[in-house]
Amino acid sequence: MTRESIAVNSHTDDHDLGLRHDLPRLLGRRSALGFLLGAGAMVATPSSAAGLLQCVVNSRETAGPFPADGAGGRGGSVNVLTQEGIIRQDLRPSFNGMTPVAAGVPLDVALTLVDAADGCSPLAGRAVYLWHCDAVGNYSLYDDGDRNYLRGVGISDEDGVVRFTTIFPGCYDGRWPHFHFEVFTSADQIVSGRESVLTSQISLPEADCVAVYEAESGIYSNGSRHLARQDFNRDMIFEDNSDAQKDQQMLKLTGDPAAGFRGTCVIGLA
Repeated sequence: MTRESIAVNSHTDDHDLGLRHDLPRLLGRRSALGFLLGAGAMVATPSSAAGLLQCVVNSRETAGPFPADGAGGRGGSVNVLTQEGIIRQDLRPSFNGMTPVAAGVPLDVALTLVDAADGCSPLAGRAVYLWHCDAVGNYSLYDDGDRNYLRGVGISDEDGVVRFTTIFPGCYDGRWPHFHFEVFTSADQIVSGRESVLTSQISLPEADCVAVYEAESGIYSNGSRHLARQDFNRDMIFEDNSDAQKDQQMLKLTGDPAAGFRGTCVIGLA
């Protein structure tokens, strides 16, 4: 299946009433919010994150051709943001009736949302939709229509932090390794069809990309080859950002390919 191939989730079981039906239950129960309020706490709070760098407003970037957020383009009418199960921490399994699970080096990500115009103060209750390619550079629902993994929504906690468990992204030809994300003022804004307040991308450090693609070449089969052709400072998305934006939008990683990684990133909103 080519990158231009488009597949729409055809799962229509009676239990699937969508996110609009599921949202009150998810946000109204302590058990549903446990992962948002500190389960597996691993990284900086906004105060410590802001202390590491002076936050700046993130640059606005394209959502790319594979958002599956109903925006049209190559994805047509695919919109995972309205589907049951999209609010989750672990992005590796598929959901909403699909079953494939993404293989790759584990990566725990903590995104800290801050008000860049108000002293980097934390922004609670914001919804973040994060998505990225798999280990070989394919996007679920587009390159592989039978899976919708590596996509999910999290809600920022009182410290402005959203946490995801995923895999280290692969590298495909023409782009530096990256995550895509959209920020909404709340989960209600997603189901009501409101536009995001920020659409942007997060880059990954070269040294860690090299280490992962070399150590796990069986899974990241084309990673080293594609990465060797890229230059972060010439990437079509990141090249025109300021130095401060480039630094803030690059994931700060600890760990290694054998044990997995933990990553942090500050997202500055205007």
